[in-house]
Amino acid sequence: MATLEGCRCRSASTRNNSSILYSILKSDSLVTAEEPQQHQQQHSQHQTLQHRPGSLQELRQQACSCGSTRRRGVLRSPQVTCKAASAVLVKTLRFVKNVPCFRQLPEDDQLMLIRSGWAPLLVLGLAQDRVDFETTETVEPSMLQRILTGVPDRQSEILAGQTRVAVGVSVVDIEAIKAFLKKCWSVDISTKEYAYLKGTVLFNPDLEGLRCLHYIQALRREAHQALNEHVRLIHRDDSMRFAKLLIALSMLRAISPLVVAQLFFRPVIGAVNIEEVLMEMFYGK
Repeated sequence: MATLEGCRCRSASTRNNSSILYSILKSDSLVTAEEPQQHQQQHSQHQTLQHRPGSLQELRQQACSCGSTRRRGVLRSPQVTCKAASAVLVKTLRFVKNVPCFRQLPEDDQLMLIRSGWAPLLVLGLAQDRVDFETTETVEPSMLQRILTGVPDRQSEILAGQTRVAVGVSVVDIEAIKAFLKKCWSVDISTKEYAYLKGTVLFNPDLEGLRCLHYIQALRREAHQALNEHVRLIHRDDSMRFAKLLIALSMLRAISPLVVAQLFFRPVIGAVNIEEVLMEMFYGK
């Protein structure tokens, strides 16, 4: 069990206490894509390029970036999905508040951990609450289309002091989120396992500038160990379950916080900085 030794941010009177993380995570009260390769036939300069029926799309995919399209997606039912995501965000912040080990960290460390972990914790919460969503694909105008239609490109807008946020998010990013949700649902993760996974995500010792680095490292190890012990105790016949949970965690790390904010919150809060909203919700500032 992790103790408070090695963390200079804590007073000597509390260093003999056993870790609170293990007990609170064990408590039942915490409820909280390979595309086929394309083959391009080469012709001499004096031959005429022949097209087979249906080959136009293939040719477009092989075109240069100035004529290519950018596949992006938006929520099919933004009001419903964003409301569900907002409810999960409230639960996520409540979970963090209920972990005494977190609230006893210096505020600077708390801020860094929240900014680093809110998005993966939210996606974990979406999986736990089985929040599914559908998207509609949209196409961002290509450079050639912008030239022909007179729409300014990003560089022109930057030079003019304007900022434009592309509609929706990359289809690849959406597929990554959906793949993670399906992975969690296929494993049928329990409430306690979700709590241990959240503890592992929350206490991220890889951030630069943490004051209680060693203590946060110990807390992550403890959450990891608690998850392993729980799996071995409850799922004795499934020797691969712990590995499956670790695979799910690795998939979670590939999901960008910017993508999560753009997909689930921009439709309702607009251009407001999501981190400012998080700080206001968590600290009441």
